[in-house]
Amino acid sequence: MPPAALPPGLPSRRFGVRTLLLSAAFVLVAVPFLLLLLLVRDNSSALASLDAGARDSLHGYAVDHPAFVTAMEVVSFTGNSTTWWTVFVLIALWLLWRRLPRLATFVVLTALLSSLLNSVVKELVDRARPVLPDPVSHANGLSFPSGHAQAAVVGYGILILVFLPALREPWRRVAITGAALMVLTIGFSRVALGVHYMSDVAAGYILGLAWLVAMTAVFSAWRQERGLPPVQLREGLEPDQADLIALDHPTRPTAAPPQ
Repeated sequence: MPPAALPPGLPSRRFGVRTLLLSAAFVLVAVPFLLLLLLVRDNSSALASLDAGARDSLHGYAVDHPAFVTAMEVVSFTGNSTTWWTVFVLIALWLLWRRLPRLATFVVLTALLSSLLNSVVKELVDRARPVLPDPVSHANGLSFPSGHAQAAVVGYGILILVFLPALREPWRRVAITGAALMVLTIGFSRVALGVHYMSDVAAGYILGLAWLVAMTAVFSAWRQERGLPPVQLREGLEPDQADLIALDHPTRPTAAPPQ
């Protein structure tokens, strides 16, 4: 059934809401991110001292505690690009099987463009990774912002936004709390392993959150253009498709839901 005709003036209002949300995402990333960048460039700043202190303290502990290093490597592995892309591809295929192409498109584009954005920013900033006398781990490429930290925010954010409609309380709070703890733990592991500064991780969090907000705003506008309500974050991206999103849905849908 085609969407109902839009009232006069509604497209312009939707464009205004979209512009406002995208502007908010830009401010969210621009102000703290540029401040971080300025402080990173200033080797005499308080941030530089904090970075060096965290690097040296955690490295000293890691050298003396091999089990700690192993635990941090396991955590870091769960947040690498190979792991995330395996998860995203499987989820996108599953969503397509459920005949939810809009959600599958959101998953793939949000993850892919986030990775490209991180690579571009790294090249522009061109910050080398920490140099340590007895490294416990190694990583290739540039340091700022942390790709693991950004991918953790975007990746767990995608999972929450996609699957939240299928969860009920108290499982929603459990999922959100668990995702937040994993994001923090992955970021910590990168500093603990000596392959990132604390400010790299903070920048990855900021950039990832801003990107997630921007893509959610675009997705919300897409829904509205199809005559559907805008996204309400507390309900996830597609609350009207909760039955199909549920992992325990018994069978593949026989008819495509409204997209």
